Amino acid sequence: MDTLRRSLSRWKRYHIKVHLADEDLMMPLTVKPRDTVMDLRAYLVREGVTSWKKTFYYNSRQLEEHETLKAANIQNGSVLLLVSNK
Repeated sequence: MDTLRRSLSRWKRYHIKVHLADEDLMMPLTVKPRDTVMDLRAYLVREGVTSWKKTFYYNSRQLEEHETLKAANIQNGSVLLLVSNK
């Protein structure tokens, strides 16, 4: 049963939103639980949003670059905040 659960989680997708604080815009993204913050940055670049000098926050906590979404307890429907470093 555990093996089946792990293999099914490989196909799981989360629909999250990234709030771009500087532009006052909500960007919807479809991601995998094993994606990292660096992967989120790559998704945003593909959408035309530069995010390299910005920090991601979730539940008032700064996310680390190599932290996975699952490790950060990000779930389907979550909203991340992207703020410029000043």
